[in-house]
Amino acid sequence: MSVTKEDVHYMANLARLQLKDAEAEGLKEDMNKILGYIETLNELDTSNVAPLEHVTEITATTFRKDEAEEPLSHDDALKNAPDADSDYFRVPKVIE
Repeated sequence: MSVTKEDVHYMANLARLQLKDAEAEGLKEDMNKILGYIETLNELDTSNVAPLEHVTEITATTFRKDEAEEPLSHDDALKNAPDADSDYFRVPKVIE
């Protein structure tokens, strides 16, 4: 299977992109390289390979234990706020 410049323009139209001919030509070459790589991968025998959920093995030590902890105190929560009064975070007004 080979991608033509018309195919690139069609896909660009679906994505609501406007491409110049030089851009379409470059994308055509890139897409054909990608398809060539996929064809190379399809030559591999994967009949004895189990499907994977993740590329790397995830072990139980990857995640921390979900344990209840004491909540932050009011003062600690406001300590790193860029602007705060005695009780609340101050943020810029966004509604006019």
